[in-house]
Amino acid sequence: MDRRGRSSGMIPLLAAHAFYEYYRLPRKPPVTAGLLAANTLIYLRPGALDALLPSLDEVWFNARLILKYKDLRRFFLSPFYHVGEPHLVYNMMSLLWKGVQLESQMGSAEFASMVATLLAMSQGITLLMAKSLYVLFHYEKAYFAEYSVGFSGVLFAMKVVLNAYSEDMAHVYGLLVPARYAAWAELILIQMFVPGVSFIGHLGGILAGILYLRLMGFYSESDPLALILRRICGIVRWPFRFIRGLFGRRRQPGTWRRSPSGSGESTRWRCQACAYDNHGLLSICEMCGTSRGMRSPPRRQASGQSEDLSLEELRRRRIERFGR
Repeated sequence: MDRRGRSSGMIPLLAAHAFYEYYRLPRKPPVTAGLLAANTLIYLRPGALDALLPSLDEVWFNARLILKYKDLRRFFLSPFYHVGEPHLVYNMMSLLWKGVQLESQMGSAEFASMVATLLAMSQGITLLMAKSLYVLFHYEKAYFAEYSVGFSGVLFAMKVVLNAYSEDMAHVYGLLVPARYAAWAELILIQMFVPGVSFIGHLGGILAGILYLRLMGFYSESDPLALILRRICGIVRWPFRFIRGLFGRRRQPGTWRRSPSGSGESTRWRCQACAYDNHGLLSICEMCGTSRGMRSPPRRQASGQSEDLSLEELRRRRIERFGR
């Protein structure tokens, strides 16, 4: 295994799988792609990056060193480093699966904000647990002086967020468990069958996911970090939107659009009589004249009997409306 541009074969398989997943998606999640690329490039260290990036020995997460030397580089960079190709590929496959789902549901700005928050929270909780175990039980070598790296703490937190309200069942290494408890089951099984993993690192991720959900439940306003990211992205994308507005194709009449508030409600409404899509400012259907909100079309009287409007009558009314 060479970490300066060459791979033993697993990373090309990861790249092929990621390309396939992105190719079939109607909307490509950019934050997930950026995280995948960042972790992979940091591991491979191609070209000039090898001299620019700190070495693995300089970024190991170690609670004793972080607290003694106030080493924030170990605190923030250790999740992006991996000790081997299987370690990297396993974490990135998990990130691809979770990231695509979460970013598609939340939007890129909110997803980026969530990842940054979960990373800081999971690292902070892990640091706090390591210090607490050392002070209370004198567990120094086991946890306080333990060295660890990898994105798995953030991935455990993402799994908690993804499955928090799920009623489905999930397979965890062949074991069928409720999806909302999948992170706990994976924590126990990995600790039992995979030697050398950081228990408090993974546990810190799970607790960070739970804390994040609690905080978001209490905090009803928009996420301030997500708001800042949205504004930055809006400024960056403005020239592209302007050019697309000049040369892009116009929206076809009758299509559905999202409201400016982002609430997901359409600015157009569909007539219950003729299924024509009308502008949201209109209160009467342009096609048939049915009032907005009516469940049935207007009826006409003929020989004392009521009958539905015919297709020819709908056409005649539209011609009369726009022919004035």
